[in-house]
Amino acid sequence: MTNRCHIRSISLPSRSHPITLKIQQELNKLRTLEASSTSTLGTICNGLSGLHELYTCLDELLGLPSTQQALSHHQHEKWVNELLDGPVRLLDVCGSLRDVTSQFKENVGDLQSALRRRKGDLCIESRIKNYICSRKKMNKGAKKLLAAIRKMDSKAGASPLLDQDQQLSSVIGVLREVNSMSIAILESLLMFLSTPFLKSKPSGWSLISKYMHKEAVSCEEKHDTVKELENIDFVLSTLSNGRADLEKMNIAQKGLGVLEAGSISLDNGLECMFRNLIKTRASLLNIISH
Repeated sequence: MTNRCHIRSISLPSRSHPITLKIQQELNKLRTLEASSTSTLGTICNGLSGLHELYTCLDELLGLPSTQQALSHHQHEKWVNELLDGPVRLLDVCGSLRDVTSQFKENVGDLQSALRRRKGDLCIESRIKNYICSRKKMNKGAKKLLAAIRKMDSKAGASPLLDQDQQLSSVIGVLREVNSMSIAILESLLMFLSTPFLKSKPSGWSLISKYMHKEAVSCEEKHDTVKELENIDFVLSTLSNGRADLEKMNIAQKGLGVLEAGSISLDNGLECMFRNLIKTRASLLNIISH
């Protein structure tokens, strides 16, 4: 996943509530994932799952009387608007991402079904065209969202914290770190989805065949040699060019099955994140308006 050097460790007060320490632990897990993993569907879904745990802890933090008291008397500070703005901007990106990935997941499922049932060549060709069109649309949408989220990232934490007490500074720091980590995970996902569609190359088929048979290749080779989306592109371009045979059909089915399972997990993770962001903003609004 993307290397995010600017994501720092939070310096929490020594007498912090245990939930702030739990938040730091969850953030550290995600930092480790970000630093050590390549961007595959599996690692990105793990990142989204980790974000759910992080937001669960954040919800508990925002429910503490000490947190509510620290935040409730600063409605007119610049950083208040920043904290409220963060979830809204992420919601926009997350919602758009869900629309793109949901359509892609549907086309993956349709194509896999056509291949599994060995429907007529025209039907399979039509499904392949739908998949390729969906891939290109997803690529275009992901690039647009990637530019938007990088712009968000450059503005994160811009408002200075002057003369704030330790408890308040700690809470604001936690909220900013959670927001930054959310941006990092979504950026990794968008970089993965913005992989351009690649046509088959003559020298690439044996590589694809090895990739799709897990017993013939190590995890390291699998991730570094051919990306998850790219290998499907190679296989499908050979099928659409009329060079289909039983082996290639089986390999395409297997790859699409893995991709469909990953897409379902991705869809669930994005839906969960969407709900968490809504809940976080509602909690902040409720605290600050009282």
